[in-house]
Amino acid sequence: MLNRALKPGFPRLAAVTLLLMALPVSAEIYKYMDREGNVYLTDRPMKRSQGFDLLWRSGNDPFYSSNYSRINLKALDLNKARYSDMIEKVARRSNLNPELLHAVVRAESAYDPNALSKKGARGLMQLMPDTADRYGVGNSWDPEQNLDGGARYLRDLLDMFDQDLKLAIAAYNAGENAVRKYGNKIPPYPETRQYVRKVVTFYRAGS
Repeated sequence: MLNRALKPGFPRLAAVTLLLMALPVSAEIYKYMDREGNVYLTDRPMKRSQGFDLLWRSGNDPFYSSNYSRINLKALDLNKARYSDMIEKVARRSNLNPELLHAVVRAESAYDPNALSKKGARGLMQLMPDTADRYGVGNSWDPEQNLDGGARYLRDLLDMFDQDLKLAIAAYNAGENAVRKYGNKIPPYPETRQYVRKVVTFYRAGS
């Protein structure tokens, strides 16, 4: 069992890198913050349902593999570097925090512009054909068009749900009607709840 305390001000990326170097090929990293603001990283959370967030998983990620017919996880770091400037530009244009857009892109496609879900969602922001049409995206495989459409949709969802981040993220996954159906709460769908946790974790960790 590996544990590291991450003191305030200590670079998060450095701490994760140190922990990764000591982990086996197939492993997970969880993050926990105590009442004093100290952050702890561990590969074996003792209280999975009480404040531990999944921060990283090595190997094949079931979230991706169970939902996608085509996605390239191995190129995540390369694609992130390739599209970071574009993501930040599109985020500013849509009045979004770039880190939020990064988090959604990572959760949706692992930065793979050719990602294709089993339901037909495409590209970096995994736009469904109807959503692409709604936001005037002529080519969902074009990275900037895809990002622009997805960012504007996310912006609209944040406005729709009074800037409630978790509800907007849930609506991006399940649709705004699903959130409304359950009284403006996160729908009780396992995939959607996992998705919200994943995006929020990436967002807080700076993707």
